[in-house]
Amino acid sequence: MRGWFKIALWQRVLGALVIGVIFGGVLSQVMGGPAAADWLATFIKPVGDLFISLIRMLIVPLILTTLVSGVVALGDPKKLGSIGLKTMALYFATTFFANIIGIIFGLTFRPGEGVDLGGADAVPVSGEAPTLVERLLSIVPENPVAALADGDVLAIIFFAVLLGIGILMAGREGKLVGDLFTQAANVVLKVTHLVMEVAPFGVFALVSHTVASQGLEALASIAILIAAVYLGLLTHAVLIYGGFIRFVLGLPVMNFLRGMLDAIAVAYSTASSSATLPVTIANATENLGVKRSIAGSVLPLGATINMDGTALYLGILALFTAQAFGYDLTLANYFLIAFTAAIVSIGAAGIPSASLFLLAIVLDTFGVSPEQVAIIVGFILPVDRIMDMARTALNVTGDATVATAVAKWEGELDEDIYRHPADVPYEPKVKPDIADADRE
Repeated sequence: MRGWFKIALWQRVLGALVIGVIFGGVLSQVMGGPAAADWLATFIKPVGDLFISLIRMLIVPLILTTLVSGVVALGDPKKLGSIGLKTMALYFATTFFANIIGIIFGLTFRPGEGVDLGGADAVPVSGEAPTLVERLLSIVPENPVAALADGDVLAIIFFAVLLGIGILMAGREGKLVGDLFTQAANVVLKVTHLVMEVAPFGVFALVSHTVASQGLEALASIAILIAAVYLGLLTHAVLIYGGFIRFVLGLPVMNFLRGMLDAIAVAYSTASSSATLPVTIANATENLGVKRSIAGSVLPLGATINMDGTALYLGILALFTAQAFGYDLTLANYFLIAFTAAIVSIGAAGIPSASLFLLAIVLDTFGVSPEQVAIIVGFILPVDRIMDMARTALNVTGDATVATAVAKWEGELDEDIYRHPADVPYEPKVKPDIADADRE
C-alpha cells in the first residue's frame, strides 16, 4: 500500500484512465458491446457513480465556506467589484475565441459532408431557454437554505458574497463567524483530499463503461466530427490558455499543467465541471498558489458560466448540420452562430451532454427545422459522451486559467508555490500561515 500512495495522484488517475479504456475495449470485443456495457453497469460502474456522488457531496459546502472565507480574507468589499469585472471580462473573451476556433475547424474539416443520417433515431429537443431577465432574477435566492439544498450554484455564490460582506461590516463582532468559515473551509479541503483517493477507482469504472457502451463502430461513423472537436479544443487550450499564461501573465505553462492535472483528469472522466469543482479549487489553491479569496469566487462562477468547450462544440455542430443537410451559410449566419453559441453556453448545466440540448437554439439562427434538429441530436447523442469529456476538461482548464490571471493581477497569487511545485502535485507543502496571512 505504501508504494501505491507514493505514486502521485495524477499519475494514478491517468493510469486508471488508460487501463479503463483498454479494459472497456477488450471486454466489448470479447462479450459484445451491449453485454459488456450491461456487465460493467452492474458490477463496475457503481464505483464510478459512488465517486461522483462523493465529490458532488462537497460542492455546496466547499463553495459556501471558501467563498465566505475568501470575501473575509479580502478585507475590503470594494475589491469584489474589481475581481468580478476582471473575471467576467476574461470569461467572455475566452468564449469569443472558442466560438471563432469552432467555426474555423468546422469549415476546415467539414465533418458533415457525406454523412448518412438515415439510421439516426430522432430525439426531440426543446428550443426554449430562460430569458436574460429570468436568469438574473434566479441568482437571488428566495430561500438560501433551499438554494443550498438544491445545489443552485449562482444563488449560493450570491448569498455567500453577501454573507461575507456582512461579516466584514460587522467588524470585531463578525470576526468569530469569519474565523469559523475559514476553518470550515480548511476542513472541507481536507475531506476533498480523502475523497480524491477514490479517484483512480472511480475513473477506471466510468471510463471502462463509457468505452464499452459507445463501441468502436459508433465512433468510426462519426470519426471526423470527433477529430474536429478534439483538435479544436486542444488548439484553444494551447493557443488561448497557454499563450495567455505564458505571454500575458509571464508564468511557465508546464507548472500550470502539472498543478491542474488532477482536476483535468477528473473532469475528463466525469464529464461534469460541477462535480470536478472541489478538485479544481484544491488544485488551484494548493498547487498554483491562488489565494482562497480568488479561488473561492472565480472558480465556482466559472463552473457555472464559463463553458468555452460548449461554445466551441456548438459552433462545430452547427456547421456539421449545415453541411449534412446542404444549407448555404453566409457571413451573417456565421456571426449569428458564434453569438448565439456564446450566449446559450453561459449558464449551461455543468452535467454530461447538457450542451447538446442547447443545439436547437443555435440551429434556429439559420432555419433548421425541428425534425432535422431531432435527427442531428439522435445521430450525435450515442457518442456525445466521448466529446463531452474533452469539452469538460477544457472548461475546467479555462476556469483555472482565469483564476490564476485574476489572482496575479490582484496580488493574490503566491508565485513561490506556482513556480516551485512540490514533488507530489496534489499534496504540496502548503505554508501553515497562509490562512492567517489571508485574514490580515
